[in-house]
Amino acid sequence: MIIASNLEKSFGAQSLFEGVSFLINKGERVGLVGKNGAGKSTLFKMILGKEEPDSGTLSAPKGYRIGALEQIIRFTQPTVLKECVQALSPDKQWDQYKAEIILSGLGFTDQDFQKDPGTFSGGYQVRINLCKALLANPNMLLLDEPTNYLDILSLRWLREYLNKWPGEMVLITHDRDFMDRVTTHTLGLHRKQAKKVAGGTIKYYEQIVQEEEAYELTRKNLESKRKEMQALIDRFKAKASKATMAQSRVKMMEKMGTMEKLSTEKNLGFKFNHRPCPGKIIMEVKNLAFSYDNKPENNIFSEVSFSIGRHDRIGIIGANGKGKSTLLNCLAGDLSPNSGSITTHPALCVGHFGQTNIDRLEPGNQVLGEILNSNPSLSLQAAHTICGAMMFSGDLAKKKVSVLSGGERSRLLLGKIISHPTNLLLLDEPSHHLDVESIEAMIEELNDYAGAVVIVTHSELLLRTLAQNLIIFHQGRAQFFRGGYDDFLEKVGWEGEAAPEKKVKTKMNKKEARRLRALERQKEQVSQ
Repeated sequence: MIIASNLEKSFGAQSLFEGVSFLINKGERVGLVGKNGAGKSTLFKMILGKEEPDSGTLSAPKGYRIGALEQIIRFTQPTVLKECVQALSPDKQWDQYKAEIILSGLGFTDQDFQKDPGTFSGGYQVRINLCKALLANPNMLLLDEPTNYLDILSLRWLREYLNKWPGEMVLITHDRDFMDRVTTHTLGLHRKQAKKVAGGTIKYYEQIVQEEEAYELTRKNLESKRKEMQALIDRFKAKASKATMAQSRVKMMEKMGTMEKLSTEKNLGFKFNHRPCPGKIIMEVKNLAFSYDNKPENNIFSEVSFSIGRHDRIGIIGANGKGKSTLLNCLAGDLSPNSGSITTHPALCVGHFGQTNIDRLEPGNQVLGEILNSNPSLSLQAAHTICGAMMFSGDLAKKKVSVLSGGERSRLLLGKIISHPTNLLLLDEPSHHLDVESIEAMIEELNDYAGAVVIVTHSELLLRTLAQNLIIFHQGRAQFFRGGYDDFLEKVGWEGEAAPEKKVKTKMNKKEARRLRALERQKEQVSQ
């Protein structure tokens, strides 16, 4: 249990919290939402005692233990298993099977248990820290982006594990689907205030919109009354017989006070630029195979065949390290397959969002310069418009790539893609580093895009919302599956899970994505 009372926090001229108060009760699992920069991670640090509020208090019962997913990598043991077991309380360190269960769920093999934790990639090292956080079994668990670096299988396992979590939990994640499936309440940081509701994120955003509409209606009525009174004052203040009445109106206006107009909050507001393609099939892939050493016995994938129609939506799914990004890079022309063929329509224009593209951003360039470099025929005004749509308006367009956060770099790469017309989008984890509102904006634009989309993602929300067909890295091979993600769960299912899921109606569909985006637009209209 946590009680926050009148928290205030500023960094220089930037004020994060003003009079923030909330209560997290016993047994509640709370999703913490808010735009990037709203103060979610700062609030976590306050709860952990790593950051002090400027004023206000945070309190918990005596002996109440708070644990968190550590983002800093610091290992002291020679093996993964020993590193994780030490997170258990001293009287339970013989229960190493608990560590083995969690590690297996997070994608580690039995052989991995005995390896040096320092030899794993950064993503797997974060998983080791996640295992340690879960094993520590605190009264309250704070998880800041635990879904980063997890593949779809580990995400599904973690979701079930957290649904059985007996204590309190506060979760930050850009994956709204994951959040809504494991939390009981939503706590939002909005306009330097905090609001908590029972239920998921949609309910929270609906209440925010309703409150802001009511506020704006009240403000306009008050403004209208003040204008009427001011007109009377101006009319009668020069007349001695009416001076007393005019003075009375002045006092009434002073008592009424004023209501400030809500500031406009920035959201992504872009549209992918489409170039029509006359062909029904824009790319044909036949018997594709790839290995980094050109040896067939080391193929990452082989005999992959499928076609991409000009309006197709294809999701590429599977565990990490199986070849999803490699396949996408082959389709983009960044890698050459060892065998097989990729035939493209002469009018094909590709927009590629991938980690390799983000790494190619020139650190010394400004945001505006990167947009202009992506399309030399672009006018300066058009480039500024794209910068604004990607939330780099005004002087922000002059920021250098070297100082951009992960989310800002992702938005910049999206800006480079929309700066020129395309008819095929190849997207590798495009939602990574974006906040919930930005992801919803992107989903709506992808739904409206007139060309084809091939997307690598571990987000079940994105898959359910976008994918009409799948390429599955599964059971030791890659294969084309005709049908959506729920069809795959019903007919095939993930290996290692008890049984294929029955197809159910899910709220995470195109209608809901548009609904949340509509709420965002309402907020913008209220603020204007």
